[in-house]
Amino acid sequence: MKKIPSIILNKYVLAVSFLLVWMIFFDQKDFFSDMDRRAELKKLRQKKEYYTTEIAKAKQELADLQGNAAAIEKFGRERYMLKKDGEDVFIIEDTLATKK
Repeated sequence: MKKIPSIILNKYVLAVSFLLVWMIFFDQKDFFSDMDRRAELKKLRQKKEYYTTEIAKAKQELADLQGNAAAIEKFGRERYMLKKDGEDVFIIEDTLATKK
């Protein structure tokens, strides 16, 4: 049988090897869990950025509605399908956008 090189059986090499394997695979903060947490953090940051922009849009819309009567009328017509007396409203749905 071939003899195992003495460098591999050195107690310091064995200890460092064991420590590296333990830290990569078995520790509470192992490599794979860390990668999962980083991916989740990235998703959460993207959600935060999205909601921050949506809040800014909503605040701008609120400011427009509070000071402008034409904006209030436009908002009511677009969101709640409101109409004036003697006026007909036609709703056109985009069938291609709903099938996606």
